[in-house]
Amino acid sequence: MSNASAPSPAFRRAEPDARKLSLIEACGRVLARVGAAGASVRAIAQEAGVSVGLVGHYFGGVDALVSATYDHVDGKVAEALDHALANAGSDARARLEAFVTASFAPPIADPALLATWIAFWSLVTARKDIARQHDEQYAGYRARLEALLGDCGLPETGRHHAAIGITAMVDGLWLELCLSPGCFTPEEARDIARRYLATIISKDR
Repeated sequence: MSNASAPSPAFRRAEPDARKLSLIEACGRVLARVGAAGASVRAIAQEAGVSVGLVGHYFGGVDALVSATYDHVDGKVAEALDHALANAGSDARARLEAFVTASFAPPIADPALLATWIAFWSLVTARKDIARQHDEQYAGYRARLEALLGDCGLPETGRHHAAIGITAMVDGLWLELCLSPGCFTPEEARDIARRYLATIISKDR
């Protein structure tokens, strides 16, 4: 008789935070592979190699686990953006370019991440909690952009619309890089982004 649904010894020994992270990562893999419709408690538990009861124990159900996974994936993206800023130095324009172009390189430019993100997007119109998370995450990204634009000297009155435009450009290039990587290179995407930024911030600022 199969013992696939029973918790593995390693999982039983893990600390609660590690157990939760394991389930979140398993949920992300299931979402990437089969989408939101296939992300059942049973599928996620099987992916993690644990009993279905542990999903309920830590998250109460699949909806809360998917929501936690959305936050976790967004956090990983934020970490990559933070890393890009940390390596950009102190020049305001270099920091803005680093923040914007970080989306065109791993770990953000990754077909697996795109598949997971599409699963989240598919839930935005169906679940209010996912819609709220989506709005909060994009607002946070735009707020960081507005701060970087301000550091570059862009007047406050123009920052909000500029951040919306930059976000749309980044999303479009990121989608095409992940969906059709043969169409253009990451360096070409970075060049396109830099040229767009140059139309917003004059070189003499």
